[in-house]
Amino acid sequence: MEWRDTGILLGLRRHGETSAILDIFTAAHGRHGGVVRGATSRKLAPVLQPGAQLDLQWRARLEEHLGAYTVELQRSRAAQAMGSRLALAGLNAVCALLAFCLPEREGHDALYRRTEQLLDLLGQDAIWPLAYLRWELALLEDLGYGLDLGACAVTGAVEGLVYVSPKSGRAVSRAGAGDWADRLLPLPQVLLGRGAAADSEIAEGLAVTGYFLAEKLAPALGSKPLPEARARFVDRVRAGAG
Repeated sequence: MEWRDTGILLGLRRHGETSAILDIFTAAHGRHGGVVRGATSRKLAPVLQPGAQLDLQWRARLEEHLGAYTVELQRSRAAQAMGSRLALAGLNAVCALLAFCLPEREGHDALYRRTEQLLDLLGQDAIWPLAYLRWELALLEDLGYGLDLGACAVTGAVEGLVYVSPKSGRAVSRAGAGDWADRLLPLPQVLLGRGAAADSEIAEGLAVTGYFLAEKLAPALGSKPLPEARARFVDRVRAGAG
């Protein structure tokens, strides 16, 4: 069995003396593992950093085997990530969340493209938090937990949307909420895609996406807690809003 693809390195762990098992989000083959021989060498160790864009060749005797990778660097994102605390926290959050929620060997083409575009913005701190928030919305959508914020779930109105139903993920207007308002999540206007937003509003948006990640997605994966890397990134965004 053999294929060639491009992918984003999410993480790796040592395997034996000099090898490592790579966890890679690939364009055509989804999240896919494989062994790299000599991963700790002077040649490969600087290449195998989270977020790196890699050209990959995978081989195995049978499709269900772990298999082995040969890799070539397309572009490194280490310099952009190390340029600011926000960028480093953001990169770690993206890699950790994808490793947490993506099933192995299941294609997610649209999400892969969105992820590549997001990571290519690393280092542009003025726009990155909003880009990340929109990426989390796309992540939820791709995995079947998307938010429906186009109209009020109760009245059908498209204006005056101020709440989100924690059960359905649908928007609710103030008039539609009625006596149920205290049971609903606040809907930051940034989630409606209306231009730029302050970091404080982006943090509010991340609280909403975080609710659905933690209360809807995570239980479907066995009730594992969300990666701490995401919480650290959200804290960094809040710090920027202070």
